[in-house]
Amino acid sequence: MADLDSFQDESDEEMEAMTPAEVLEKMEEAWLNEKFAPELLDSKTELVECMLEQLKEMEENIKRAKKGDFKVSIHRLEIDRIRYILSSYLRRRLEKIEKFTVHTLEAEKDRSSDDNALMSPAEFKFASEYAQNMESHFKKIVLRHLPDNLQAMDPTETAPRPNLDSYVFLRVNEKTDGVLVEEETLEAGEEIIDLEVADQHLMRYKPVASLVTSGAVSLI
Repeated sequence: MADLDSFQDESDEEMEAMTPAEVLEKMEEAWLNEKFAPELLDSKTELVECMLEQLKEMEENIKRAKKGDFKVSIHRLEIDRIRYILSSYLRRRLEKIEKFTVHTLEAEKDRSSDDNALMSPAEFKFASEYAQNMESHFKKIVLRHLPDNLQAMDPTETAPRPNLDSYVFLRVNEKTDGVLVEEETLEAGEEIIDLEVADQHLMRYKPVASLVTSGAVSLI
């Protein structure tokens, strides 16, 4: 990935320079997290835009390369790999937005101005229009044929939600002590574990959701 320039990522109001290898690593991590997480994760718009811009530059470099240069084939394979990661990442996000449209829009609305955006502007526009079209379609096809007392519908109560209790595989990036895996019940006491760096676990997503967002763990 020598063709990738450094990428500037804003975190905690500080600009941290990232090497080309780190940019790709972050993109792959975001892709796998999005692929395996049951809910829509924070948007990585800046990272995606950076990768798209660098892909464009890599393609321009290939056009200027000498014919028959063996490096061209290697770079084309790398470009194809990056394209696959980006398209798979964006496609997975759209699948979640379509499946959990109402829930996702509500979650975005409830987030504070200090939180990272859950959706990019384009994704938010798509989700809003998709929700409106689905509601209009449902009213036209179903609700208008029902008695008046049954035509009222609250989408927030009937819309599907992601199953945060589904199980995921994860790898620990940062040591984290005192993770509450299971709350206390009548049958058993609470279960608390310490996560050690490089450990791998299979556990419910909900207890580690915030750790995925912070980068303390990665889904695999």
